Amino acid sequence: MKRVVLLGASALLLTSGVLMAQETLRLITWKGYAPKALVKKFEKETGIKVKVTYSNNEEMIAKLRATRGGGFDLAQPSVDRIRFVQKRFHIYHPIDYSKINTNQITKAMVDAAKRISSVDGKVYSVPYIYGTTGLIINKKMAPEANDWSDLWNPKYAGHISYRLKRPILIGAAFGMGYDPFKLYGDKEAYKKLIDKVTKKLIETKKYVKTYWTSGDTQKALVESGDVWVESGWDAIGWQAHDKNKNIDFVCPKSGALGWIDTFAIPAKSKNIEGAYKWINFILQPKNAAYVTNKSSYMTVSKDAPKYLDAKIKANFKRSYSPEDIKNIKWYDALPAGFASIEAKALEKIKAAE
Repeated sequence: MKRVVLLGASALLLTSGVLMAQETLRLITWKGYAPKALVKKFEKETGIKVKVTYSNNEEMIAKLRATRGGGFDLAQPSVDRIRFVQKRFHIYHPIDYSKINTNQITKAMVDAAKRISSVDGKVYSVPYIYGTTGLIINKKMAPEANDWSDLWNPKYAGHISYRLKRPILIGAAFGMGYDPFKLYGDKEAYKKLIDKVTKKLIETKKYVKTYWTSGDTQKALVESGDVWVESGWDAIGWQAHDKNKNIDFVCPKSGALGWIDTFAIPAKSKNIEGAYKWINFILQPKNAAYVTNKSSYMTVSKDAPKYLDAKIKANFKRSYSPEDIKNIKWYDALPAGFASIEAKALEKIKAAE
C-alpha cells in the first residue's frame, strides 16, 4: 500500500515538473526591463515562472540566429534591428495584435513599431521602452560641451568616452553635418559616409580615455570624475545626476538619437501565450510606471505618467526642450547589408593605433 502511495506521489511530482516546464517564460532582455518585484508579481498572478537573461541587441540577435529563433520565448530587440534580421534569418514569430491590449499603449508608438518592424505585411514587434542616446556631460568641467563633435574636441582630451557600437557612427555623422538616415536607400553613399566617420574617429582616438561597454560602465566612468564628455543614454545621465548635480544628460544640438525597444517573439518560442501575458502585464500603467521609476527609461504605456515620480518628470523637463524633442533623430529599420558596413568600420576603429 505504501509503495502504491509513493509511486502515486512520484507520478504527481513528475507531472508537476512537466507542467512547470511548460509554464516557464524564458525572457531575454535588457538590464532594468524586468524588475524582480514585477517578475514575482507576474509569477504569483499567472503561475508562470519567468527566467530572465540579460543581454543587448548584438547578443540577442546572435543567440537567436544560432538557434534559428530558439532558446527563448520572448526577446526585446530595438525596433530598428528587426526587419533586416527577419528578412534574412526568419528568427521571429509574427505578432498577433488581437492578443495585445493596445488601449494601454500610446498609439504613435504602436504605429511606429508596426511600420518599422513589418515584413511582407506581417508585424514583428510591440513597443515597450523608448529614449534617446545623446551626451552625458560634467557641466562643471565641460560647461560648453553640447554636440556630438565634442566627442573629438581636443579641449576635453583624456576625458572623453563612448561605446564602439553603431550609435557612435550615427551620432558622429550628425556631428559632422551629415544625415546618415537619408542615405538608407543608397548603400554605396552610406559606406562613403561611414568611411568619413571612421577616419574622423581614428584621427581623434587619442583624445578618448576609454570606451564604455555597458550601462554600468557608462555610469561609473562619468561618476568617477575622469570622464567629462560621454555618449550615453538619457536614463543613465539622469541616474548620474541623482548623485552629482554637475552631471546631466544633454541633447546634442545636431539631434539626439531616438530609439524604441520592443517585444518580439522568437520563431521557436515554446510559450507564446505566456509571452502575450507578460507583454500585457508589464504595460499595465502602474507596472510600466514602476519600471520607469526604477530605471528612468520612458515607457510607452499611455496612462503610466499618472504614476511617475516627480523626479522622473523633472528629468525629462530639464533635458528636453520642445526644440530638442522636435530634433530627435528616430532610428528607422536598418537596411540589409548596412550592419556589415558598420561592423567593419567599428573593427577598424578598434584596431587602429
